[in-house]
Amino acid sequence: MIKDVLLVGLGGGIGSMLRFLTSRLSARFISSSWALAGTFITNIVGCFLIGLIAGWLLYNTGKSQTLPLLLVIGFCGGYTTFSAFAFENVQLLQSGHIFFSIIYITLSIIVGLLAVWGGIKLG
Repeated sequence: MIKDVLLVGLGGGIGSMLRFLTSRLSARFISSSWALAGTFITNIVGCFLIGLIAGWLLYNTGKSQTLPLLLVIGFCGGYTTFSAFAFENVQLLQSGHIFFSIIYITLSIIVGLLAVWGGIKLG
């Protein structure tokens, strides 16, 4: 268990640093006036990376959890949790749980926005 936590922490730390760099570089080279560019780019790149990494791991690692913990949960999770959200929904859709995926997407967006709004109002 300790090894798993350390793997996720290491990957998450690296992912978080890369997210910071992506945001800074986006502001510098794309537009400093459009603050959403960094988040948008991070989310799309993160979705691509989690798909690429998970697809590769599916065929190359067997039952070992070391690389999935480090790269999928840790790195991609630290880079953007949106990639994990998108990956989970793709898995739901592929397994035929279309209705549950729609509910998950809808509730995540609505409840997430309400939670941020509520936090701002309470703060």
